Amino acid sequence: MKERFQAFVTGISTCYKSIQRIKTMEMTEFGLKGAHAMCLVFLHNYPQGLTAAQLCQLCAEDKAAISRTVAQLIEKGYIYAGEKKYRAQLMLTETGRELAVKMDAVIEQWVGCGGEGLSDAERGAFYHALESISNNLQHRLAEA
Repeated sequence: MKERFQAFVTGISTCYKSIQRIKTMEMTEFGLKGAHAMCLVFLHNYPQGLTAAQLCQLCAEDKAAISRTVAQLIEKGYIYAGEKKYRAQLMLTETGRELAVKMDAVIEQWVGCGGEGLSDAERGAFYHALESISNNLQHRLAEA
């Protein structure tokens, strides 16, 4: 059990650190920070727009972090908010969509690199197991 714990924690931590470095490295090219990446990705995946609260949930970030990120992306012209302040739908601008398309290509490259040597079945099993572990831990924490 100890070995599984150590392998799991080390593997997840190493992947997380790599992802943070990749986001920072790739977003710098666009004059943005790693924190901007997931907001742009999710807004691109939801062309009808998302509220800040929905972005918090999808990005697994707190309100303050999303608020700062959204403000910066609005200032840079990548997203816009609807007219109402509260629960405004956030959407990509044309410039934001163009950037998101470029980001998609970069993401595809890195995901391909990370999954190199895995069969489709192995990849599917990995994502299924990761989702199960994540859900189990979240449910247990909610009960604590």
